[in-house]
Amino acid sequence: MKFLAHQNVLILGLGASGLAMARWCIRHGASVTVADTRDAPPQLETLNDEVPAAVFVQSAMDQALFDSATFDLVLKSPGLAPSAISGVVNAAEARGTARGNELSLFAQALADLKERWGYEPKVIGITGTNGKTTVTSLTGKLVERAGKSVAVAGNIGPTLLDTLAGLLDQEPPRDEAVTVGETFGESIDAGVAAAGPDEAVPMDLDAAVEAQAGAVVAEIASANVFVETPGDETAVSAAAAIEDQQHATPAESIGATESSGLKEAAEAAEASESEEPVDLAELLPPPPPPKPVFESLPEVWVLELSSFQLDGISNFEPTIATVLNITQDHLDWHETLPAYAAAKARIYGNGVMLLNRDDALVMAQLPPVPPPVRGKKQPGRVYVTFGADAPQRPGDYGIETANGMAWLVRASEADETIKRRRGEEIELYVQRLMPVEALRIRGRHNATNALAALALAVNVGCPLGLMLHGLREYTGEPHRVEPVAIVHDVEYFDDSKGTNVGATVAALQGLGAERKLVVILGGEGKGQDFSPLADAVARNARAVVLIGRDAPLIRAAIEGAGIPMIDAGSMQQAVEIAAAQARTGDAVLMSPACASFDMFDNYEHRARVFCEAVHAMAQDAGVVI
Repeated sequence: MKFLAHQNVLILGLGASGLAMARWCIRHGASVTVADTRDAPPQLETLNDEVPAAVFVQSAMDQALFDSATFDLVLKSPGLAPSAISGVVNAAEARGTARGNELSLFAQALADLKERWGYEPKVIGITGTNGKTTVTSLTGKLVERAGKSVAVAGNIGPTLLDTLAGLLDQEPPRDEAVTVGETFGESIDAGVAAAGPDEAVPMDLDAAVEAQAGAVVAEIASANVFVETPGDETAVSAAAAIEDQQHATPAESIGATESSGLKEAAEAAEASESEEPVDLAELLPPPPPPKPVFESLPEVWVLELSSFQLDGISNFEPTIATVLNITQDHLDWHETLPAYAAAKARIYGNGVMLLNRDDALVMAQLPPVPPPVRGKKQPGRVYVTFGADAPQRPGDYGIETANGMAWLVRASEADETIKRRRGEEIELYVQRLMPVEALRIRGRHNATNALAALALAVNVGCPLGLMLHGLREYTGEPHRVEPVAIVHDVEYFDDSKGTNVGATVAALQGLGAERKLVVILGGEGKGQDFSPLADAVARNARAVVLIGRDAPLIRAAIEGAGIPMIDAGSMQQAVEIAAAQARTGDAVLMSPACASFDMFDNYEHRARVFCEAVHAMAQDAGVVI
């Protein structure tokens, strides 16, 4: 963070992220100019009150802005499309000026804290077109339920830098350098000195070697990989360990190296039994120093990140990260679907990849296995998968139906003590975790969201048992397939957050696995292709009620589905029509696949009007909510 001191920083855009970057840069000694094309952006008053040292300018995002001063660093807010700021960015690139955003500052801050204080939290990164807020919130709750301290930030709010700054303010002062305590060798030397120069401290060498081996194995096991224990051939498996014939973990060499060192130490000790007393400090590698303890900084960060935040990022290194799914969205910003997918893929860094088996675009992000070098197999990328089908690899998650009941499951190797030959098929044991029906979040898509959250939390060291209780307690996020009421045996769901086609398809497929649906669609379509709705509507809907400006476009895109479509002039009328179309046991789903601005202030306003209409109908029917 010291790199910001005395730097002249230009921040493009004064939204929530721009304000957070201004606060952070001023906090660390930079001079800050914040530019926005608007005369009075919503955060301007807060900037003036809380960051008076920052200078605000209303300006076009062009080369003239960049040339107005000598800037050392240009930071962009996530909502600004590349085309809107190309003048500034191109000028900065031509001059060799550093560029970044809030996520790059956050990643640099974690790297600095590791160097200064030894702070090394686990970091979970979550993105995707749909479901990322649900998975982020649920993952944070599961990590907390497992007994670890956690901070949830990013696109879900609050901002990354404001969250980190607040926690740093709560952290007691400490020395800049990390206090690591005495090493293993130093403690032995101290014991010898205390006994006197002519006395040798009795030491059980075998016990010392065994203790050190245990420490090594425990450390490696905590990394969620398969390794071999020193002294035998028993495989140690952490919950999310990943190994198959195409993508082996790179940690096997770690285990071999540590084991070899311990064996050599033991052999050297045996050879010297008849000679002078052994100095164990020279024979055994020292254990890792004790980790610093932090009062406020969390053990785990859970970050929801958008494609805007990830665009151009290169220094973000999570412990594990996931792209939940990829469907058309924000193409006005990214221009093409491949560019959008590439921005999402930047979330992985070099961490473990959590991949959705049900999404071909996500699975395509798995790098190919490196070719052998001098005939020796090279380790592939470490990854875990989840999906709505049964898992096929150790460590993967899925859904399995047994005796008519669907279960959340995880696969593991049936016998982890067997040392397999290369290419030998793995016998799987499928562990049933909990029935899908036990979840309080509804729909098959939410069942896979739950699997993703479990996989993420397990890979940062959280035990499954405690988390399953937390999973059962989770009731979901507002306006995301949220139950509203049951009236005349028809259940009503608010999915107003379904503002794109992919989100609505997921909701239709998720709830449609249980019953037929009457779906309310329409609004401001943002130039989307509505054709992917056709198949989901044909398979899961009994009828469609259309509202909003782009209702004609949706009608044209799905008319081949063979489902009745009725137009409504208001949300109240849409609810009445949907109720008339639904049959006993059906559900009415308001998941518009569109933005709300043509009829409402925002998606929350749209949800409120929908819920009010449902509640009024319930009251007329004498239903107590």
